[in-house]
Amino acid sequence: MKEIGVNEQTPRQIVEELNKYIVGQDEAKRSVAIALRNRWRSRQLAGDMQEEVIPKNILMIGSTGVGKTEIARRLAKLVNAPFIKVEATKFTEVGYVGRDVESIVRDLAETSVRMVRQQRLDSVQDKAAELAEERILDVFVPEPRKAQSPLGRLFGADSEEKDEEQPEPKYQAGRDWVRKRLKNGELEQETIEIDVEESGKPMVGMFAGSSLEGMGDNLQDMIGNLMPKRHKKRKVTVEQARKIFTQEEAGKLIDMDAVADEAIKVAEHSGIVFLDEIDKVAVKGNSSGADVSREGVQRDILPIVEGSTVMTKYGPLKTDHVLFIAAGAFHMAKPSDLIPELQGRFPIRVELKSLRKEDFEKILTEPRNALLKQYEALLATEGVKITFCADAIARLAQLACDVNEQAEDIGARRLHTLLEKLLEEISFTAPELEEKEICIDAAYVDKQLSDIVVNRDLSQFIL
Repeated sequence: MKEIGVNEQTPRQIVEELNKYIVGQDEAKRSVAIALRNRWRSRQLAGDMQEEVIPKNILMIGSTGVGKTEIARRLAKLVNAPFIKVEATKFTEVGYVGRDVESIVRDLAETSVRMVRQQRLDSVQDKAAELAEERILDVFVPEPRKAQSPLGRLFGADSEEKDEEQPEPKYQAGRDWVRKRLKNGELEQETIEIDVEESGKPMVGMFAGSSLEGMGDNLQDMIGNLMPKRHKKRKVTVEQARKIFTQEEAGKLIDMDAVADEAIKVAEHSGIVFLDEIDKVAVKGNSSGADVSREGVQRDILPIVEGSTVMTKYGPLKTDHVLFIAAGAFHMAKPSDLIPELQGRFPIRVELKSLRKEDFEKILTEPRNALLKQYEALLATEGVKITFCADAIARLAQLACDVNEQAEDIGARRLHTLLEKLLEEISFTAPELEEKEICIDAAYVDKQLSDIVVNRDLSQFIL
């Protein structure tokens, strides 16, 4: 089983994987790939040197819609390590609508525990499945009850005890017969009544979203441990019962204390935090009013990025070796508007390029989740087959460039607005269409969109 926190892909392999979903931005992909590979390299070092080599944090700079967040999303699926994405703007005005900055680390710990627990659960599935089958057998063939009580033995009723031992061979034969039928899948849809544990409902929701949220988690766990487990009867099929029992038995087979210890170590040495919208907390010139809050967020984030120890409900977690990737559009502010201490903690700067016509064409067609493939699949559910001609794709890409230049540059997100407007008529009439095959060419694109694009006021309103 692949070890959590160890990503053995080479930088080239990481870039190739990202290329399947993200067009261009090679420099950003290379920086991320090198940072991930350096995590692996540091693990190969011995003793003190391993502790001394800390990750080089990355700052990605680029306008909205060029792929910053998409790189983070794909990275989360690609890496076998605890990964969380947070918006820096969530931490403004703590105590009113914001969150405690230390919740970043607590969320990272939760992610790590979930990953380690799932890995442990996967490793005991076979044993849990065997135990689950025994519990299903207990429902079909309950163990014979011993009628002889200590009081009965006191008055010497030996003959009754011998009589009660008679059903044992019959009991075993019954279990073997049911076991055979279970193996053959003959009883999967049979309904049985089982006893299941009720999952506890959160009792301390009032602490969520405040600086007391950590206290709320701990208090909730404490109350949960003090309260006895409640059980309830449920009527389910054998197939459902097997899943429920397997899950319960797997949970009993893993040691959560060991899971927590390992998860903290994994988060400390392999955790990745993606800090989005970092530019929204940058401050230009002298700070006043709301700017004070934004600068305060930077100062709160700083200790975590520098390296500090945060208490989580699984134990203390040191952030010295956590990799931080920050991203922002920096339209209104510049990276130099961040406080100097925070700037120094992001030594690798990567500028993501604005998208060109060729990039838009590739985005429409090449990635695995390309927009045109999505729309084709959606309309295929109505039996409508749409195809996009090459000239239509080129025209859409050009229009996206033109509108981005005339109005605000929102990158690839402009394609979403253009395609929605382009296919509005077809999407609305799809269920009643008699002509189920439609070819969209440049003329159709012009017919649907040219008026909007030419009229600048209208394009700003609609697109």
